Amino acid sequence: MTIALLIAGGVGARMGQDIPKQFMEVLGKPVIAYTMERFQRCPLIDGMVIVTLKEWIWKVKEFAETYGISKLRTVVAGGATGHESIHNGIVAIAKAFPPDTAVMIHDAVRPMVDDAIIADNLAVYHEKGNATTVTACAEVLFQSDLPMELNRHIDRSKVWRTQTPQTFRLDRLLWAHKEATARNLPSPLATCHLFSMLGEKVYFAKGGERNLKLTTKDDVAIFKALLSMNAN
Repeated sequence: MTIALLIAGGVGARMGQDIPKQFMEVLGKPVIAYTMERFQRCPLIDGMVIVTLKEWIWKVKEFAETYGISKLRTVVAGGATGHESIHNGIVAIAKAFPPDTAVMIHDAVRPMVDDAIIADNLAVYHEKGNATTVTACAEVLFQSDLPMELNRHIDRSKVWRTQTPQTFRLDRLLWAHKEATARNLPSPLATCHLFSMLGEKVYFAKGGERNLKLTTKDDVAIFKALLSMNAN
């Protein structure tokens, strides 16, 4: 059993829009609807749970009806941080699914995820016990102690950029969140970061440049271009 947990709780301040970026319309369709459709069409996904802003829950349910998202199981309110939103989502999943459920956590604002990325992520999960989608770093990297001052070169062959999806077993997710609270750990940047802070091994799955996260207006422009390319 594999449940996609879509995180759509952010406000998207860096996008400079009046509404959260996951609800922006791109070529006549909200961003989150593109993401929902990707998981709806993928035969490897059995169900979907979405975490979003409390005042937008009704809208997500409306989108599900409009775009035929029959895999949607529930929509729950997010928290003050991404970590809290994920916690709310896994608690909701635990109420309806067994402990050995595979939970595939994905940013709702990564609408170009495809079946190949999902399949590779699940293959690594089933082999290793967890999977985080990554892509190699193509740029030359430097570390700097001061702004705009090169300090130390970093070997880019040892650097990976994390993406989503990230898949973990449900009972392990519940353990990790409980353990983080018990140890009073700082809020992690992502679930793979949480497991790393807890001393757990995290395994990589293959991502891609098209699996971009819509953070700025430039990202939206690239997304529009990719949609146009696919249409042609």
